[in-house]
Amino acid sequence: MVAPGPFGRGVAVTGPGPELTVAGRAGVARRPAPLDIIRRTSLGMSVALLVQFGLGMWVSLYVTVPGRDQGGGEFAAIGRALSSGPAALATHAALGLFLLLGSIVLVVRAVAARRPILIVTTAVSLLATAGAAASGGAFVNAGQDGASLSMALLTGVALLAQVINLYWLGAAR
Repeated sequence: MVAPGPFGRGVAVTGPGPELTVAGRAGVARRPAPLDIIRRTSLGMSVALLVQFGLGMWVSLYVTVPGRDQGGGEFAAIGRALSSGPAALATHAALGLFLLLGSIVLVVRAVAARRPILIVTTAVSLLATAGAAASGGAFVNAGQDGASLSMALLTGVALLAQVINLYWLGAAR
């Protein structure tokens, strides 16, 4: 759409996106609002949690954790899984650590936005993700089925918290 501009030049407006084009030149992109950033991050986290859940089931069913990865504690087990585990296990562990980092970022953004419901849901998601990571380390360390179940259930709790974020942020718009 071209709207009349100053001095007879047209101003091209390109849709509802964050950027305007003026007289054929790219305009300045505006910054998304803090709640928009939280909403987008929650959506990305939800997708990543679903991928992590599926990958975790696949690893649990089809990948054998090497005996050398067992013993030495949970943190050592995570390190060994990342450095020398089978590729699927290393990918699962790396994605888990990225999810943990994303959860921390979301808590910080929720606190900065001063929205109590978001603070609670992002904190629950962070705690569930941290618990899932600890359970994953325990599973690699000792190979207990209970740790694998705990990892899956805590991933579900983290996903539920992100879905609540998306619902609340959708209603807030």
